[in-house]
Amino acid sequence: MTAGTWVRTRAELKTQRRRRPHRCWNHLMAAPLWPKYDANLGTLLRTCDAVGACLAVPRRPWVTEALARGNTLRHRSCVHWLNRPVDWLTAQRAGGSAVVGVELADDAVRLGDLPAARKRTVMVLGNESEGIPPEALPLLDSVVEIPMVGTGHSLNVAVAGSLVLYKLAGLL
Repeated sequence: MTAGTWVRTRAELKTQRRRRPHRCWNHLMAAPLWPKYDANLGTLLRTCDAVGACLAVPRRPWVTEALARGNTLRHRSCVHWLNRPVDWLTAQRAGGSAVVGVELADDAVRLGDLPAARKRTVMVLGNESEGIPPEALPLLDSVVEIPMVGTGHSLNVAVAGSLVLYKLAGLL
């Protein structure tokens, strides 16, 4: 920090934040529909709160436990529970939502070129090993890729989802 840097106090930050948790604004949805690691879900839920998004997750016992353990927020968050991911995505698209997948693909838009969401948008995440399953790919309206120069094949779901959510929310 330089001598002229002013750091906000906790009290100042508190006055700038929402007083209550956001309700479902029905605008931006993070959908890690094929989760593999429970640690990622709580982190992604915090990002959803930060950008005013909701989280859509499959109804599995370990997912419920992961969210309860990983959610360090002091209030209830907006979580949509679903049973069949591909059927849910089909319904979202039929309802007029833009469906954006985070995936490595030939026709992917670079994260820096991704515009902010202008209508209800569902951001779909696969998992680190297999990505988005082949049967869900035709349901995507567009695909976004996060450029990487390192040796890894992908970022973890929480990091990738957080980057794309901030971009879709228009906060980057």
